[in-house]
Amino acid sequence: MNKKIKIFFLVFQLLTLFIISPNIVYAISENECVSCIDTHDFCTAILAGKNASMDGSTLTLQTADCGHCDFTFRHAPAADYETEAMRKIYSKTQYALWPTIEEAGETPRDEQELYKEWYTGIEIPQVGHTHAYVHGVFGHINEKQLGINESTIGCRYEMRNPNAKICITELTMLAMERCETAREAIQLMGSIAEEYGYGGPDSGEMLAVSDPEEVWEFEIMPVGPLWTPESGTPGAVWAAQRVPDDEVSFCPNVSRIGEIDLDNPDYFMASSNVVSFAAEKGFYDPASGEPFRFNIAYSPRTDSAVKSGGSMARLWRLFDLVAPSEGFSPELPLDEFPFSTKPDKKISVQDLMTISRDNYEGTSFAPGEGVSGGPFGNPRYYISNIVLDEKNYSYPRTISQNRSEYTTIVQLRNWLPDEIGGILWIALGSQDTSCYLPYYAGVNAIAESLTVGNNWEMNRDSARKAMDYVDFHTAVAYNIMIEDVKEAQFKWEGEALTRIAAVDLKAYDLYLNNSEEAKKYLTDYCIDNTNQVVDAWWKLADDLFVKYNHFRIYTIEDGERKYSTIKMPEWYQRLIVEKENLSPIPID
Repeated sequence: MNKKIKIFFLVFQLLTLFIISPNIVYAISENECVSCIDTHDFCTAILAGKNASMDGSTLTLQTADCGHCDFTFRHAPAADYETEAMRKIYSKTQYALWPTIEEAGETPRDEQELYKEWYTGIEIPQVGHTHAYVHGVFGHINEKQLGINESTIGCRYEMRNPNAKICITELTMLAMERCETAREAIQLMGSIAEEYGYGGPDSGEMLAVSDPEEVWEFEIMPVGPLWTPESGTPGAVWAAQRVPDDEVSFCPNVSRIGEIDLDNPDYFMASSNVVSFAAEKGFYDPASGEPFRFNIAYSPRTDSAVKSGGSMARLWRLFDLVAPSEGFSPELPLDEFPFSTKPDKKISVQDLMTISRDNYEGTSFAPGEGVSGGPFGNPRYYISNIVLDEKNYSYPRTISQNRSEYTTIVQLRNWLPDEIGGILWIALGSQDTSCYLPYYAGVNAIAESLTVGNNWEMNRDSARKAMDYVDFHTAVAYNIMIEDVKEAQFKWEGEALTRIAAVDLKAYDLYLNNSEEAKKYLTDYCIDNTNQVVDAWWKLADDLFVKYNHFRIYTIEDGERKYSTIKMPEWYQRLIVEKENLSPIPID
């Protein structure tokens, strides 16, 4: 290929990337061509093996940090199909809005107008029976205790394939419909992507794929815009690594799979082209004597928490929160962190809730502990970067995000029937002002309030808007008002966590006689709990408004109405005096 043709293709690819994916963030490293990588900071994922958790369940977490994506959830019922039935394949961008309940009604998915727009023209043989599952932007849990969470990891620019038909969202839906184990799901998603071509609106993606026994990190990349099904080569490159049962792994938008040992199938899986494609493209030299590393070949990242000014501090922070005894340095490059680590203490669902709300408190990266947090220590005045005098300044990107659409924790337990053993914990909006809601794998439906709403309209029937309403009020005087929110979280999440054992027991007793009765009980419990929490959050927002109105604190103590003024901290008052050049008033 001559130089002019090469330049043409490079320009074409870059223009295509800007058109189809306006959310890509481009970063330059002073040491290497990281500008050859499309990078994202939309999601954080945590993966824990069953022996690393407090109760023996496998645990995964995802924070879906977008800010303009769909935050609704849906329940897809199980279905049976005739032998000759075909399954249409759709390309659903992560950033599109799902059809509303009103738009969908009783109309089959294939006949809905919005789905017609997403139809790729590909059809594959339908299976005789599909499993019921709950999904948000991705399929998250099915009735067989298969769980999936996600984090975008990016890839080299030249690997993007906007023409590909298979996207990451559809892969998760297919896995939910057809699979029962993590291994089965990975093989299915990998084989479909290889055959029909992966990419479209997506680049490099990581899926945390789990069942009650195992947790896997599955990473998949496109193979460039020139690939066609007629080429006879795989239309995707992928690898999967199992998290050791007694360890925890993390993926905060960074490819985490390094060396791959395909002679150890208990811990590794990969596409047939996993090494050859890298060698063909010049991403890896087999003659170098260096071991092949998946992340270095396809999505290299050498920045660190310190080097990035905190914008890429999540990986270090997660390791430090879970295994502080290891003493991981914030100066350690991202690609030098181990794939997983043993936690200092076994972790629980509540621990994951707490971690999802972390704002780097007590570290040098804490955005709420300085001027950037304002007078009331709000850590979520998120700024991706600051540009002044033609200079760029980085800004810490915390685990907790006020632009999060939702957070999901998948908890899978091998000592209970699948319908009872699996629980999807859902928090809507900002993690630190939201409330986690449990949904069992065996539910027949979800609360209607979870299925409605978007980021552009106010909807008082939407559970997410109730959470947003609290979040918006809390921003006024964050470090004061967040204490009221924590009190509500302690009550409602504490009750839900405490009640799980009793709900399990009753559901199991019903299950022994009639599994459908057990599912109905679980459905009623989860929906009723959601309705109570949503009502409580609307009331909490109103209470915050009344209590802190006019920048005062209005309280009633022993029947006596009292109020006091919210005072600015002294350091902030000094800033005002200095900035405004105020002069002291003489005191007589």
